[in-house]
Parts: sequence; C-alpha cells; structure tokens
Amino acid sequence: MAESVHAQSGSGARFDWGLAGAAELGRVCAVLVVVDVLSFTTTVEVAVGRGMRVHPFPWGEQAAEYARRVGAVPAAGRRQVTPEHPWSLSPAALSRAPVVSDLVLPSPNGSAISAAASATGVPVVVGNLRNARAVGRWLLTQGYGSTDEPIGVIAAGEQWPDGSLRPSVEDQLGAASVLDALSGVPGGLSVEAAVALAALASIPDVPAAIRGSVSGRELIGGGFAEDVEIAVRVDSSAVVPLLRQGVFTPAA
Repeated sequence: MAESVHAQSGSGARFDWGLAGAAELGRVCAVLVVVDVLSFTTTVEVAVGRGMRVHPFPWGEQAAEYARRVGAVPAAGRRQVTPEHPWSLSPAALSRAPVVSDLVLPSPNGSAISAAASATGVPVVVGNLRNARAVGRWLLTQGYGSTDEPIGVIAAGEQWPDGSLRPSVEDQLGAASVLDALSGVPGGLSVEAAVALAALASIPDVPAAIRGSVSGRELIGGGFAEDVEIAVRVDSSAVVPLLRQGVFTPAA
C-alpha cells in the first residue's frame, strides 16, 4: 500500500525530488524528466544543441578514467577551466568551448540522478527553463502522460554539506515549467505535481526569482553570473536531450 501511495498512482504526470524520488518514480513511470537548472540540465542542453554527445557521470575523480575508457573528453569543475581544457559544467564555458564529439559531464545532482535512472532502462530526458515547453511537446507527441504511460518529473535539488537533499528554488520552478507544458496530459497531474505547478503561478518574474535564490546568488557571487543568465532564458531552446545507452543525444 505504501509503495502505491509514494508512486502517486492514478495520474499521468508526477513530481518528486532528488535521487530517492527518481528511484521511486523510475519504478512506475514510463519516462523521467530530470531538472537541474543550475547547472547540469542547462549545460547538457547547451552541449547537445551544439552537436556534442554527453555522458552523465556521478561526481568524482573516476570521471576522468571513465572518459578515457569511452573515448570522451571529461568536463572539469568551473574553477578548473584552462585555455587548454575549456570544457566544464558551466553552460557559459561550454557555449564557447570547441565542439567535441563526446563529453563526460559529472555533477553530484542531475548527472548522478540521470546515470542512476538510465541504469534502470527508463528513458530519461533533461528539462530546464530554456526547453521546458519543447520537452512537454515532445513527451505528448510520444504518447506519454496517460495513467498507463505516466511521466515522472524530478527536481534534482542541491546538497547540504552532509549530503542530504536541499530543495532548491530553481529546480522547483524548472520542474514546474515542464509540468505547465504537461498540464493537459490525459492522465492529469498528481497532487504533488499540481502543488509544484502552483508555485510557478505565484512567481511573476521567474528569472528574477532564480537570480535572487540561494543557488543563483552563490553562482553570481562566485563570478559565474553568465551561467545564471543563460539558464534563465525561458523557452529559448527547442533541444530535447534524451538519454540512450548512457549518452544524451537529441530526441527524434
């Protein structure tokens, strides 16, 4: 009984947070949408839009070894970028870096969730503020959103120093933007999805809210304001990255 309640059964679009939420909805949903606005899913969309194949990988030193194994370039941390190695989690840096065929993109939140979800065989799409409407259109044209083929939307969130989930404004609003594009799904929204969507309706200026959020202020204060500005360009992209066999490429 508890499992069916946590799975938000009876609805066509569902919402949850983090790795645990993705694991729960991944058992029962036909497709997952992972949202990590600052910055994994924004960076993936920028890279895929430029023609790169993106391999998600959990944050850690093993990423470089994995990149060597699959013949890819490993992305560095934002502050580790050099003229010789300009590829990083920064969407601003990746918008200017030379295009490579394959990029390993580690992050502790969106990338880890995507990699774990992919291992279950469930299709995984990345969403953000830029492509939320395009993601919604693609999901509906693929026939997702009924109670038999439900969509799970996952806000990645951030982490506290002890590793626990810190729900974040930018990911709630990004996920709500995807849910807004799915509000007409035949199976309807779960209560959790409807509540997340209600938050979007209460924010008159989404870009301003994200700039003023904890995550936005952290990046801006750290010298990465351009990353935030790229991420808040609402409905500016038609790119829908889909994870197939461990690699993000454009959805058909």
